Amino acid sequence: MPVRFVLAPGHRGDVIFGKALLDGLRPRHVIADRAYDAEHFHDTILDAGATPVIPPRPGRRRPHACNWRLYRERNLIERFFAKLKQFRRVATRYDKLLVNFRGFVLIAAITIWLK
Repeated sequence: MPVRFVLAPGHRGDVIFGKALLDGLRPRHVIADRAYDAEHFHDTILDAGATPVIPPRPGRRRPHACNWRLYRERNLIERFFAKLKQFRRVATRYDKLLVNFRGFVLIAAITIWLK
């Protein structure tokens, strides 16, 4: 179950919104995909007192260490996205207004959580 989510434009990079997702939280670990492998995001995670669990991008000159055993838990996130997309209204985004779409994503997440 997600703690927070941000609806972002499709043309923007994911890492830009990472700091907003962490504000006010005290996680022990932050598990993310390669899109979040940026030096400033690693620093943000470390400043929050957490351990980044992010695999290095292939072209990185000095890759950070990654706890691959813990990274395997990320499949739970991907499976949640797959369950969320089973709601046709979320998968096709019929809603024009962001507030309506966000509301339905929350309803879908609560429905998944209650099952």
